[in-house]
Amino acid sequence: MTSFDKTPSARVGLALLSMSISSALYAQSAPPPTASDWGGIGLLQTPTARMADEGELAFTASHTSPYSRYNIVLQPLPWLEGAFRYVSVANRRYGPEWLSGQQNYKDKSIDVKVRLLEESRWTPEVSAGFRDIGGTGLFSSEYMVASKRFGPVDASIGLATGYIGNRGDFKNPLAAIDDKFENRPRARGTGNFNGKGVFRGPVGVFGGIAYQTPWEPLQLKLEYDGNDYKHEPQSNHQDQRTPFNLGASYALNRNIQLHAAWERGNTAMFALTLHTNLANAQSTAKPLDPLPLPMRKQSTDGEVVANGNDLSRVDWADVARSLESNAGMRIHSIEKREHELIVSGEQRRFAYPAQGLGRAARVLDSQLPDDVSWITVQNTRLGVPIVETSMDRATFASYIDHRVSLQELAGHIEINPPAQQTREALYQAPLRRYDGALNVGYRQTLGGPDGFVLFQVAGTYGANVYLKRNLWLNGGLSYNAYNNYDKFRYDAPSRLPRVRTYIRQYLTTEDLTIPTLQLTGTRQLGRDLYGMAYAGLFESMYGGVGGEVMYRPLNERWAMGAELNWVKQRDFDQRFSFRDYSVTTGHASFYYSWGDEGRVVSIVSAGRYLAKDWGATLTVARAFNNGVSMGAYATKTDVSSNDFGEGSFDKGIYVSVPFDFLLPRSTRARANFTWNPLYRDGGARLSRSYGLYQMTSERDPDFFFDNLKRISD
Repeated sequence: MTSFDKTPSARVGLALLSMSISSALYAQSAPPPTASDWGGIGLLQTPTARMADEGELAFTASHTSPYSRYNIVLQPLPWLEGAFRYVSVANRRYGPEWLSGQQNYKDKSIDVKVRLLEESRWTPEVSAGFRDIGGTGLFSSEYMVASKRFGPVDASIGLATGYIGNRGDFKNPLAAIDDKFENRPRARGTGNFNGKGVFRGPVGVFGGIAYQTPWEPLQLKLEYDGNDYKHEPQSNHQDQRTPFNLGASYALNRNIQLHAAWERGNTAMFALTLHTNLANAQSTAKPLDPLPLPMRKQSTDGEVVANGNDLSRVDWADVARSLESNAGMRIHSIEKREHELIVSGEQRRFAYPAQGLGRAARVLDSQLPDDVSWITVQNTRLGVPIVETSMDRATFASYIDHRVSLQELAGHIEINPPAQQTREALYQAPLRRYDGALNVGYRQTLGGPDGFVLFQVAGTYGANVYLKRNLWLNGGLSYNAYNNYDKFRYDAPSRLPRVRTYIRQYLTTEDLTIPTLQLTGTRQLGRDLYGMAYAGLFESMYGGVGGEVMYRPLNERWAMGAELNWVKQRDFDQRFSFRDYSVTTGHASFYYSWGDEGRVVSIVSAGRYLAKDWGATLTVARAFNNGVSMGAYATKTDVSSNDFGEGSFDKGIYVSVPFDFLLPRSTRARANFTWNPLYRDGGARLSRSYGLYQMTSERDPDFFFDNLKRISD
């Protein structure tokens, strides 16, 4: 073969090889979002425009000398990332040795990142964010970043003021508007809202790439750091040999990631991320639950086999026991109206109303004659009726027998306010006067100068004594089993009445305490109006008298209510004596639920707080279809930042998860985690055992229909 022949063949072969390499390269999936050293989605020291999946909850612990960072990151919405963290600074002490010993300094901070533009074929994804916006401000920064995928590569570039851009590559363009933007004031580290420093100071450039290797668990990262570490907080400047950082992330499994990097050209970084998606969480198997009862057999044409039962001959007491044991419903009464059977009671086991309705229908099915065509469950809570859910009996039987779809079944279910009708009484359950249970309690305080984690494990006993269904006495005893409160020596300074900062005295004075002892009465005042009155020991620090009213129309997105209380501060031993301080406190609240696909609940409460300050609290929470919620709150009152002290204003983040996801038996209990960076006296509210908004939660039918598939469980 001549050289002329070889040349085209070689060219064709080279072209085919290039195409194969290119195809293989672009066949690799884009790098999935991974955590940065700071917990949020990013590269190493810097963020990207990417977001985690909606509902993600992640914990990342990272160490880059001298900093150890402990981050919790929430993704409540597809376009919103929130984070809070503690940073331990190894070469700085928290306080004097008599108070903090050798404990490293701990910095607290809150981050927010918002997606401004989604990626398209031609445009990048763009996000803007704030680091340390609600903490001490030592690491505060503001940035905008763009990210674009190219096959297995995700490239990012951004601009930042503050910590992320401390190199200061060019002058702040906002200085053309006002000279104040040219320089950034030094953070005082007092936990104030960092409004005065936002967008001020020179601008730094940062960016990098993440590369998804052919080995699926491994991702490589190359980053250009916008910080030169010459302006570190607390004059803790670090040597940097190069602004380029190189790292890797390895997915050990779907919930655990390991990270390693070489940063500043001279420092190793190691990190661990644990993450899960709460929006997709599902209940575990329930081997301790009774099996749902079988339905009556159907004929081949779909008709229910005839049942000649007479309602007058049914043992309704036995039916009530079956409804409680199998459907989780403590029965108050059973009534009949024409072709409808109405069961009234309180659901005490199943977190999903549809599941309780389905099980109740199964229990009743074998007892009812054919002329009863509708089954209605009147759900009560705290002794008052909340909502009535009615279901066509034959359609439910057809659904269980796979003859109709879930959508068709939904069309034969009605949710209505409790009806004021004349009904024939079939059964009235006797009032159960007493219930109680032993439990184990745990409480902790994080981030204090006298100990990063101060905790207590206690044995508790809680009980209820019912005078009427809607009038009862509840209380509890708590006995300290174990704690490390011998380290608890710090009392936060305060210029306000010490309504909360006596926390150390309340926790350490007595081992045996009475946290609550309260008489409560509830009543439905109108079709959509509810009321509650209470008196006694409301919480460990306060007792008194109070009341609440709530207007909550059925199937509406909004509700409104008000509560008013006169309370007196309890003695530190948490028994029956009181201190001299008393206050009248109360709030008017407006509740609104936003969105159809992603429901967001917002609450605005305005009124008087425990320290006699006036102001308002805004709470915003993402409520997922499975019952999980994650949110944040902030309170601002007429107390000045100086009088409030460190923190400037009260704020916090919380996550609430049904225990039903975790336990082998169905339960309505919830695991609630709240992070409040500081315990201060300004903006402090009374803690109460019961609230009307939660009591009337089933007046929002969305949760019922979002989980309608649970009706067959």
